[in-house]
Amino acid sequence: MNRDRRSSSASSGRVRTDRKSTGGTGSAYGSRFRSHEPRRTSRPTGAGKSGQGPRSAGPQQEFALPTTITEPLPAVESFAELDMPEGLLAALGVEGVTVPFPIQAATLPNALAGRDVLGRGRTGSGKTLAFGLALLARLNGRRAQPRQPLALVLVPTRELAQQVTDALAPYARALRLRTTTVVGGMSIGRQASSLRGGAEVVVATPGRLKDLIERGDCKLDQVGITVLDEADQMADMGFMPQVTALLDQVRPGGQRLLFSATLDRNIDLLVRRYLHDPVVHSVDPTAGGVATMEHHLLHVRDTEKHSTATEIAARDGRVILFLDTKHAVDKLTKHLLSVGVRASALHGGKSQSQRNRTLAQFKDGHLTALVATNVAARGIHVDNLDLVVNVDPPGDHKDYLHRGGRTARAGESGTVVTLVLPHQRRSMDRLMLDAGITPSSSTRVSPGEAELQRITGARTPSGVPVVVTALAPAADRRERSGAPGRGRGGRAGGSRVRRAPTRNPR
Repeated sequence: MNRDRRSSSASSGRVRTDRKSTGGTGSAYGSRFRSHEPRRTSRPTGAGKSGQGPRSAGPQQEFALPTTITEPLPAVESFAELDMPEGLLAALGVEGVTVPFPIQAATLPNALAGRDVLGRGRTGSGKTLAFGLALLARLNGRRAQPRQPLALVLVPTRELAQQVTDALAPYARALRLRTTTVVGGMSIGRQASSLRGGAEVVVATPGRLKDLIERGDCKLDQVGITVLDEADQMADMGFMPQVTALLDQVRPGGQRLLFSATLDRNIDLLVRRYLHDPVVHSVDPTAGGVATMEHHLLHVRDTEKHSTATEIAARDGRVILFLDTKHAVDKLTKHLLSVGVRASALHGGKSQSQRNRTLAQFKDGHLTALVATNVAARGIHVDNLDLVVNVDPPGDHKDYLHRGGRTARAGESGTVVTLVLPHQRRSMDRLMLDAGITPSSSTRVSPGEAELQRITGARTPSGVPVVVTALAPAADRRERSGAPGRGRGGRAGGSRVRRAPTRNPR
């Protein structure tokens, strides 16, 4: 099908200019230091202020979605109904994936047919296989030349790139397709070598892929299938110029699959310029409301926030605690270790090997508290994680939804708790309104209270310091050299938790 009419058809899209509002930002735990995490290049403008008209009574409005000209194919009820290779269907059975999620059932028939797709679904809704199975099926039997991949998956973060690669690995192996992950913080030489050896699918963050192209180690002119995963976050993080520059290099007339948790004006440019007659499918409302997720606002005094966060972290079970800055994350982590909580920090100041090892230790239970900045708000899947805590309230409703999306995934239940200081109450009310969420409770709590324990499982920590150590530091050397590590079910470097030595009181 000739699809070189993208640029001419892009101008026909109409944009509805709806107001958006910001949520308030909470102060960093124990610190006023600035965060060095990636900053947003654009923020929603305020609404409801004097002279600006009434506030929206719901979540942020979206741009006017494109009108689909060609009737989409109907959704399926099983993978067996899809025109996919036998090897792919067999791999689904081996992995225990038997029934497609709604976004997969709706978009796969059209993506397999070569249609452009614009899909919205909350984190954990099955977007990765929705685009991944179609991409792999359409590449079946093809072989990429050195430095010339056939398909590209662009993602905003290293963690999401690794998660996508891991999720697609068994299905790519079933079809003998080669995948390469291209991200910063790891050996660029090893990544260049992998591209020179040939890879049908490249999963990449925009910055590192740009570097490899400039070095002559990768060309995109043979890429016929391009996926933008979590497109809204790429726009929010300021990657739009890099993303559009990369899209301009892929083969004209290729297939585009854009998946996002929200479809706001930040990605309207991508839709109008690069998608042709897309099939539009939305699984969840913008707010990402999940029936199995509870939301609680816990109002605390400034002087009790520290103790409240500590007791929650000491619960019997894993928890992710989000804070604003790297300094605040490191400070809380150090304190939790000193009182007996097996905690570790995750933020942009850590090396990729440290981040990978921390995630592996948290997933296999060696760590019970993951203390993180927004770097962990997307691209991290942990089975059976039932609690997420905003120690510092997020800056806007999108951050709130993605932080909370680490729990209640794939139909499981979970709880999102936000600690709210007195001066943050009004901004949190606005944020929840923008997110379209009605909290299950908005309660005043103090450390040691029964209500805090009921909602979060909080308890008093042991007070005996612990030290988390790595059992296999050679894993770091493997990563720096680019050597493959263990499989998905293996322990990345392993870990051991031991009690800190008790000092002689004399």
